[in-house]
Amino acid sequence: MEIAFDDGRIFRLPYEYLRVFSPSAEVRGHGPGQEVLQVGKKDIGIRQVEPVGSYAIQPTFSDGHATGIYSREYLYQLGVEHETRRSAYLKQIEASGASR
Repeated sequence: MEIAFDDGRIFRLPYEYLRVFSPSAEVRGHGPGQEVLQVGKKDIGIRQVEPVGSYAIQPTFSDGHATGIYSREYLYQLGVEHETRRSAYLKQIEASGASR
């Protein structure tokens, strides 16, 4: 997904990345340390994207996940931190023995 911001920054965020870092409770848990490692999302797609007011979007992913509401601020953060977050995710996947 390509996202452009008012400051001129443009981020190209893979669907897998957006799904793995969904802001939903299903992924983040209900508090620190309750995050759930998302596996098997390498070939995920997005079926649709709905606006949430004028501040966020809510994508529906091809695996049926549709509860994450991505604010503009969160999308920007995901863009800025893309390489760091992706690297950490790949290390977690490798350590768990799971597959993307």
